Amino acid sequence: MKLIIQLPCLNEEETLPDTLKDLPRQVEGFDQVEWLIIDDGSVDKTARVAEENGVDHVIRHQSNLGLARAFMTGLTACLERGADVIVNTDADNQYCAQDIPQLTAPVLNGQAEIVVGARPISEIEHFSWMKQRLQKLGSQVVRRLSGTTVQDAPSGFRAMSRAAAMQLNVFNSYTYTLETLIQAGHKNITLLSVPVRTNHPTRPSRLMRSIPQYILRSMEVMIRISVTYRPFAFFMKLGMVPLIFGLLLGGRFLWFYVQGQGEGMIQSLILTALLIGSGLLMWALAFLGDLLSVNRKLLEKIDMHLREQAEDSRKEQA
Repeated sequence: MKLIIQLPCLNEEETLPDTLKDLPRQVEGFDQVEWLIIDDGSVDKTARVAEENGVDHVIRHQSNLGLARAFMTGLTACLERGADVIVNTDADNQYCAQDIPQLTAPVLNGQAEIVVGARPISEIEHFSWMKQRLQKLGSQVVRRLSGTTVQDAPSGFRAMSRAAAMQLNVFNSYTYTLETLIQAGHKNITLLSVPVRTNHPTRPSRLMRSIPQYILRSMEVMIRISVTYRPFAFFMKLGMVPLIFGLLLGGRFLWFYVQGQGEGMIQSLILTALLIGSGLLMWALAFLGDLLSVNRKLLEKIDMHLREQAEDSRKEQA
């Protein structure tokens, strides 16, 4: 059994040595433990520092493609290198590497396919009250959208089986944490949360540069994921709002018209038509989105089949 620990990096030459120093070379249940760095277009010496500190595999992006793309590059590279289990962690040493066995144990015993490390949000001193509330609210929304019980949705400290990693595809460039969980929920990939510890911060978060920016970007990701994975339900519910208001306004116009008081209410009739038309348009988009969703699922099956063929070819060569 091979475990590969991957770390997406962007200009981490200062924090990377301490992070690597804490990473294990032996984990219970595995014959091999390897490290993989994804250098996402760093302009410092991140790649050289990784090599000097004994990293087994260094993958480089020529330019900065974003955290989500770096995460997916890492998954692909880990699969190509024969990983049976993949652990993803941050290069800024945010998470306690000694808890990696707690992440991998449920995957090894078949209890879960993806295990997410749940940080003690309320006990993290450098998290402001507002940030703690936002983290908990965000996790609650992701639980609703994904139908899972994940406790700490923004946590990047997670382990996944080879089979789960082969099914994941991230489309947004901002962050992989939310999309992979919602995607896993829709694909019936078993998820589990386990408590993990954190270290003292070494630098400010690059994802949460400000609270308003974090809220807007997270809302954008969640809306796009909902449209991607549940277009029928999304547009049907969205279309209900103008449709209901349009019917109520139209009923009001008919009532006054029957009473002989419909003159001078042409504006209400126009607004009624616009609202009902908007609602019906949303419903049409729901059916169109559902057809596109079926096409996406077929493409994902083809992609999965190609990955399985590549895996069979790798095993034959080995």
